[in-house]
Amino acid sequence: MTPNDLKESGLLVMEVLLLLSAFRWFASLLPHFIGGAALFSAVMVLYLLNTRMDATAKITWLVIIMSAPGAGALLFWLVRSDLGHRAEKARVAQLINCTRDTLPPQPEAFAALEQENPGAASLARYVGRCGCHPVYQNTDVTYFALGEQKWERLLAELEQAEKFIFLEYFIIDEGLMWGRVLEILARKAKEGVDVRVMYDGTCEFSTLPHDYPRRLAKLGIKCKAFAPVVPLVSTHYNYRDHRKILVIDGHTAFNGGVNMADEYINHIEKYGHWKDTAVMLKGEAARSFTLMFLQMWNVTEQPPRFGDFCAAPVPPQRAPGFVMPFGDCPLDENKVGEEVYIDILSRATRYVHIMSPYLILDGEVQNALEFAARRGVDVRLILPGVPDKTGPYALVKTHYAALLDAGVKIFEYMPGFVHAKVFVADGREAVVGTINLDYRSLYHHFECATWMYGTECIADIEADIEATQAKCRTVEKATIWQNARRLRLLGPVLKVIAPLM
Repeated sequence: MTPNDLKESGLLVMEVLLLLSAFRWFASLLPHFIGGAALFSAVMVLYLLNTRMDATAKITWLVIIMSAPGAGALLFWLVRSDLGHRAEKARVAQLINCTRDTLPPQPEAFAALEQENPGAASLARYVGRCGCHPVYQNTDVTYFALGEQKWERLLAELEQAEKFIFLEYFIIDEGLMWGRVLEILARKAKEGVDVRVMYDGTCEFSTLPHDYPRRLAKLGIKCKAFAPVVPLVSTHYNYRDHRKILVIDGHTAFNGGVNMADEYINHIEKYGHWKDTAVMLKGEAARSFTLMFLQMWNVTEQPPRFGDFCAAPVPPQRAPGFVMPFGDCPLDENKVGEEVYIDILSRATRYVHIMSPYLILDGEVQNALEFAARRGVDVRLILPGVPDKTGPYALVKTHYAALLDAGVKIFEYMPGFVHAKVFVADGREAVVGTINLDYRSLYHHFECATWMYGTECIADIEADIEATQAKCRTVEKATIWQNARRLRLLGPVLKVIAPLM
């Protein structure tokens, strides 16, 4: 054996001894590490159990932290710290507070509603306290059972604009629908109409170029993306602007599930026939959507400028019933959209019929649906037969058995995808808007909707529910997972992280 061989052998022996020493050292620390991790997990469990977080979300975080104490806790505190949203939260709160008196209360309308239905009036009182959302009379509401119906009427109404046009949409995609709208907007801007367009920043990932605001500026249109997403820098992955608002001169407003993209008017097909809905308001209640748009527009404006848009004259309308547009903000403590839905379910005596694209429920909404059915209320859910996303569709099916056992009737729309967000109850009360029955919509997004009581279009909404149900298959316990074995395995797994989806 040469001297070099001896040297190498000696080094090898030293490396083995060092490794053995390191293993013994780590082995001696292992009980301390296990004990520390157990103590840390216990502290986190106690903390989570004493937060005001939704019970289902608590379970999700408990699973994550117990599975990976260090990384799970770091992720939890990163989310809970609201890093990147503190300034925005303060800004939104400031805008809501400084505009709280922009729309004067409607004491006569509220008194009339209270006399007609004290329960509905108490809901209106709650929504009004959460923001500047008065309940109005003298507003005519038109219901559109399909996106193409809304689009046709919207084009005609845009042609009548004289002062301003405000658009706020989650998705804008270039194509036939947006092209026709943009043609009118550009022409109106040249005529001196104040035209403003706002879309969610995620559009820059999929549908619009990053410089789209600059392109529209060349047409005389003011445009901005809400919370543009900057990978690895932006913290705006939640808190998206999921609203769909179009306001014309302060007296006409559109709201509902229909975005500005060709699948919403069935010009192109993505997931079969696209079933969506919308409403058009004419009258005093349209002012609320004007204010909602301006609040979001001014999040990035210094100083905020609201002008006198909300005070624009509104031609009188002679229409029965009560109308209350409302917004839901994820940056405050109020879950307005969820509370409105639960309140309707709790007050219904005959039926509640619902259309929703997703059904990823927390315990409160699921209990409200089940309890209403157990009280003898005819609760029906119309959901997509052709899903747009595999994960959420698998999660939807995990709720079916419990709902069916409680007496809830479930239907899947066989021609395609249901994107409508509709509640209608007892032939007298309804909600049409942007609020889905899932965590992302109820907890993480800016949303808006139109609540109605006693309006003439409620009969049209119920007729549409019946017509849509006729095109559905009835879900029974034996058919929940029919032709969906892969989903049967995926759904229970995803349920652990449902609040994060």
